[in-house]
Amino acid sequence: METGVGIAAPFGRLLRALRQSRRLTIEELAEASGVSGRAIGDMERGRSRRPHRGTITALAQGLELDEAAHARLLAAARAARPGVRPAESGRASSHTLPRGVRDFVGRQGELTALRALAQEAAEGHGTAPPAAVLFGPPGSGKTTLAVRVAEELASSCPDGAFLVDMRGLDERPLPPEQAVARLLGSWGVADAEVARMSDAERLARYQEVGAGLHAVLVLDNAAGEAQVRPLLPRAGRLLVLVTSRRTLAGLEGVRRVELGVLDRRESAALLRAVVGAGRVDAEPEAADVVTELCGHLPLALRVAANWAATRANWSLGRLADRLADEDRRLDALSAGDLRVNSAFALSYSRLAPEAARMFRLLSLVPGTDFGVAPAAVVAGVPLPDAEDLLEELLEAGLLMTSRQDRYRLHDLLRLYAHCRHRSEDGEQRSAAARSRLRNWLLDTAVLAGRWYEPDYGAPPPDPGRLVALDDRERAAHWIKAESDNWLAAFREAAENGEHARVAEVAEAMHWFSDHWASSGHWVEVYERAAAAGAALGDAGLEATHRNYLAWAYWVCAHRHDEAVAAARCALRLAGEAGEVRQQAWAHAYLGWLHDAVDDLPPAADHYGRAMELFSAADDVNGYLQVACGVLRVLGGTGRARAAVDTYRNIREALADPRHHDRIPPNVREFTLLTATYSVSFVLLDQGSWREAADALLTIRGQFEARGWHKQASKVHLHLAHALARLGERDEAAAEYRAALATADGVPADVHDAARAGLAALTEDRPAPALRFER
Repeated sequence: METGVGIAAPFGRLLRALRQSRRLTIEELAEASGVSGRAIGDMERGRSRRPHRGTITALAQGLELDEAAHARLLAAARAARPGVRPAESGRASSHTLPRGVRDFVGRQGELTALRALAQEAAEGHGTAPPAAVLFGPPGSGKTTLAVRVAEELASSCPDGAFLVDMRGLDERPLPPEQAVARLLGSWGVADAEVARMSDAERLARYQEVGAGLHAVLVLDNAAGEAQVRPLLPRAGRLLVLVTSRRTLAGLEGVRRVELGVLDRRESAALLRAVVGAGRVDAEPEAADVVTELCGHLPLALRVAANWAATRANWSLGRLADRLADEDRRLDALSAGDLRVNSAFALSYSRLAPEAARMFRLLSLVPGTDFGVAPAAVVAGVPLPDAEDLLEELLEAGLLMTSRQDRYRLHDLLRLYAHCRHRSEDGEQRSAAARSRLRNWLLDTAVLAGRWYEPDYGAPPPDPGRLVALDDRERAAHWIKAESDNWLAAFREAAENGEHARVAEVAEAMHWFSDHWASSGHWVEVYERAAAAGAALGDAGLEATHRNYLAWAYWVCAHRHDEAVAAARCALRLAGEAGEVRQQAWAHAYLGWLHDAVDDLPPAADHYGRAMELFSAADDVNGYLQVACGVLRVLGGTGRARAAVDTYRNIREALADPRHHDRIPPNVREFTLLTATYSVSFVLLDQGSWREAADALLTIRGQFEARGWHKQASKVHLHLAHALARLGERDEAAAEYRAALATADGVPADVHDAARAGLAALTEDRPAPALRFER
């Protein structure tokens, strides 16, 4: 009976895994279930639409699934309905499509070309799936067209559609490595698993997962070829649409679609769609003048049309006259010979004063998008008022929606808003608004980060708080959603010499950072925090953040030598400051770094010194974390008895009533998990099958919950091997199957060993020998 299969994978992959775990061919499952072999093949390849409940029941009977596994297969089938994203089974994707415009017009030639490309991708012809680059001047509607195509294709793509803003116009465009990490998260790969990969491993996993998707991916606002090239799929049916102001001529094997301005008919159609056919048809000449003065640029036309739509008592002739008056135009946002700024200025001039002020101040929000709360803070207005003003700007065509409940300014509109801000608000008011926003972002970042810090937890109640931080999940959501904004505020604080503030924010993020190691921010955060400690002349503070930096260099950036150098620097500084705990942590990090590359003798020396110092500092949490490292080293050097004794000491310390209130629940749980996992290898190497099985049974399923699939697969494999040696054949077979069904990314040798073990059970011969490696 099947009990170990998860539902994180799409339905087709789950069905295939179940069939293969039964060692059935498609034809054999067809015979057992009564479902045609062609239908089963189409379901496994993701080519069929949502299967009927009766079909799932027949397949479950053919596979001899128990009730729980049947329910999981049924849930996966429901999640496979058109439009559902892979990440929906566990968490919301942060890269789903933004809301497309409902009054899209024109671009028929471009649509025809892109539909043909989509058909090529669906049929899977050629060595690599096709990709297209949509390029053209600012405001030509590249993103609008890409989103339109993606929306149109989403219903026929079982795995949905995704969009990543590559931030090509920013001072720091999104690195392709971060885009890969974010997409893996949106495609259902656990954050903890992504964090443990090197950049090369993440890219390989991206290509592997992408090859199994039938989906559309929009890479919006690309900066250049080097940013896009690693993201182009090498196999499968993932259609990639790239938008850029550049032609990206260096990319090979892509289709290029140039977007110029609209023709007269299309421009008129856009005016008719937004303003109303009756008004446009009543003044065809004035409509022609408006489209000419907007340069037939889609963005300019839309802004002008939205303005006219809200002024029903104005004629299009009057609108044309105002556009024609050069004295009323601002030239700051001309894009070549396209007078985009004229439409912006006209729409802006009709805003109510408070909405106009909000528009100007939004140019100070540093991130690519933002929620209502930052807008309220920068404008200094209550939350409900801010939401009303943002909606007013949406209606005026001066603001766009982003993912979920967030907003964004088009690049050109941001520049225009900033120009108006400089000319109308003055430096003093600008500085006050910047300071207000920066302080709020950093204050909220500290509160959210401290949710994860044992000595803090939930922030004190505050009815006036603008964002909900009622639990860890909401705190994490805020940190991630506003990461561009609070990180920009953090940078500004560092550049302004606010050293204590920088250290405070970095310290608050320390415990949370382990839960989002793939974000790409932490090296910068702790480099700046260490520099802040140095600027303050506080060697102990600098040592603390050098220790954190050692973690960031290795876990987040895989830069081992720099991690070791940071830990050694921390050790020296902590010694100068007489900071015993930071000396202990520096030795702990050095032990961990040597342990990570199997350099065990120096690892043991550093771990031993760390334990002595933690004992002297009466720091039981630090002591226990290092004890787990010592256990691993003892096991790796063949000192089994000492390893088992260390494990017992860890358990006794965790159970000691004197430590109950001193060890946070999350630290207690993780310490016991890692210690038990490590000691199981020692017990297996000794042939202590019953003790090993009992230990592994206590942690079975816990690694899956954290997204650590490699460790999860080894727990199942080694438990199966121990149970087989104990003669518990049915239980061993179930664990071997669970190891085979573990999610993608598990080393091939684990699956090979599980197949060999299952075959030995079937043929009634002893389980094959295994090497129990960490």
